[in-house]
Amino acid sequence: MKFDLNKIFLKRKAKVGIAFGGGGARGFAHLGVIKAFEEYGIKASDFAFICGTSAGSIIGAFYAAGYNFSQMMKIAKNIKEEDIRTNKIPFMPSKTDGITDLIIAQLGDINIEDLPLPFACVACDIKSTKEIIIKKGNLAKAVAGSCCVPGVFVPVVFEKYHLCDGGLKNTIPTSVPKRFGCDYCIGVDVNKHRTYGTDSLKLVDVVSCSIRVLMENTALRGYLSADVMIGPETKRFSASKTEGMMDMVDEGYKETIDKMPEILALLSKKPQKSKFKEQFSSEEPEING
Repeated sequence: MKFDLNKIFLKRKAKVGIAFGGGGARGFAHLGVIKAFEEYGIKASDFAFICGTSAGSIIGAFYAAGYNFSQMMKIAKNIKEEDIRTNKIPFMPSKTDGITDLIIAQLGDINIEDLPLPFACVACDIKSTKEIIIKKGNLAKAVAGSCCVPGVFVPVVFEKYHLCDGGLKNTIPTSVPKRFGCDYCIGVDVNKHRTYGTDSLKLVDVVSCSIRVLMENTALRGYLSADVMIGPETKRFSASKTEGMMDMVDEGYKETIDKMPEILALLSKKPQKSKFKEQFSSEEPEING
């Protein structure tokens, strides 16, 4: 008996991934995306792979753990800036204990592979300078490492790595789900106006601007690999302040509703025939897991 592999392939359901991008406090806009998904009956389990960078890794971890919008929103409303960045001494980076404590308190001291849905977060190893895709190991430490903005937080020691913010390498990680078998990927960019200059000559302002310039190139990778990109308007909000949280959620919700025809069409598409080959990448990331 002969099998038509092409027909079998086209009958299977397409695998769609979701990638939550970095953006500091602007990551609250991710919650509006999830709210819109729920209104249209799109569940976390409809995604074959969930990933995130920096603030997006926090959202992605909760989403992969099965948390819904209401549950995440309840947690978000109780987050204070001092709970995350604990060091108040100027120019002295904080440890990431606030982030690890948040994850452990809500999800437990678990490993990534214990989550009910496939999840990975992206970080940068400052020893090797490589992008690290973390698919196994302690969830809280991995997420903290992904969120570790240089100069704001002390790098996280995670197994053999010294982790810093994944945005240095892959701030909207739409390439990651495709590396693990997804046909398509939806990206969420909560910081699409990331590249803007500064008139200030202060050290912190110059360093912040330099990081924004660097991250513009890593964001381009995300756009090239995305099949649908959701980009809320968050320019008026600070990446380091929780003020305007509900407005950020609203922006994420509105943009997702606007993109919903494209999202629903993508979720109903047939699988890709060609194997994914990432564009705009000069080196292979290291995969932990």
